[in-house]
Amino acid sequence: MKIRRLTTYHAAPRWLFLKIETDEGITGWGEPVVEGRARTVEAAVHELGDYLVGQDPARINDLWQTLYRGGFYRGGPVLMSAIAGIDQALWDIKGKALGVPVYQLLGGLVRDRMKTYRWVGGDRPAELVEQIRGYRAQGFDTFKFNGTEEMRLVDSPRAIDAALAKVAAVRDAFGDSVDFGIDFHGRVGAPMARVLLRELEPYRPLFVEEPVLPEQAEYYPQLAAASAIPLAAGERMYSRFEFKRVLQGGGLAILQPDLSHAGGISECLKIAAMAEAHDVALAPHCPLGPVALAACLQVDFVSHNAMLQEQSIGIHYNQGADLLDYVANREDFACEDGCIRALPLPGLGVVIDEDRLRHAHANPPDWRNPVWRHADGSVAEW
Repeated sequence: MKIRRLTTYHAAPRWLFLKIETDEGITGWGEPVVEGRARTVEAAVHELGDYLVGQDPARINDLWQTLYRGGFYRGGPVLMSAIAGIDQALWDIKGKALGVPVYQLLGGLVRDRMKTYRWVGGDRPAELVEQIRGYRAQGFDTFKFNGTEEMRLVDSPRAIDAALAKVAAVRDAFGDSVDFGIDFHGRVGAPMARVLLRELEPYRPLFVEEPVLPEQAEYYPQLAAASAIPLAAGERMYSRFEFKRVLQGGGLAILQPDLSHAGGISECLKIAAMAEAHDVALAPHCPLGPVALAACLQVDFVSHNAMLQEQSIGIHYNQGADLLDYVANREDFACEDGCIRALPLPGLGVVIDEDRLRHAHANPPDWRNPVWRHADGSVAEW
């Protein structure tokens, strides 16, 4: 079997799909994207395609190493996201060629179903109780929401109180019947992170995500030593080498690599194993589309330390399309009591509605994340 062609499709809300075709008619799908930089990643995919066309798609390890090590300059969000989507598609082809789900090629299931959670509250956390109440009726009991809006490096007690009030309202409304993670989203600097973590402890969040920006990772062990709340991070780390340094430094209880950013299935399997060796849980980041989620689930179902899976049904970014809009086998992604069962079909287990995807590709949005500013006019972290 040989690779014949790589085709990319942009689609609402902010996704990029990759189709890899072979000379035997087997097609693989991937989702290589950096949110807000889809066209940049698309260009990287097609540059890397020169290494792929005419090659045997079954040699995933060799192709991955060629894509990574074949260029003198490597790593980073754009190149690793391009490799990630290609890697997903290659695993999809291999599973389809052999007639089994990817997780069977990786040693088989370690669990029967994977716990997921629902996003609530949007970029500026609001209406948390109302949204959680609605999702509770659908069987979900685990949620995540943003912890703050803009926050200065050293901010006022009023900003702390505003963040705490939202968390307190959730705990008051639902008691211990729900679990929730709080995403600081890199909006909080180290001085205020220490204060917020201390004040949040009585509300017992499941975790706090990106307590500081990843470039301030040296603060993870200090913050962990000062708080009983488990800390999570990883969506803006792109290879096992970045995760190696963070794991060596300590402080994180949960790693959150993104299967569309951190080199795909091949790389994230290694990251998951590294985390397990450090007694750290795995919760893949995935506010993206169906191929990205399917790839995450393949890793979740073979990783003993996988604890929770993000998924984007109804997420506030999904304007113009939702998670399953381009999926023909939606029933396989059904959430029962907040869990998804192992996808049964060969490959990644997702069947793309290509007609609908082509229609979406005709007029896709160029999504950009908002640029926030503090009251003094300086740029704030979004």
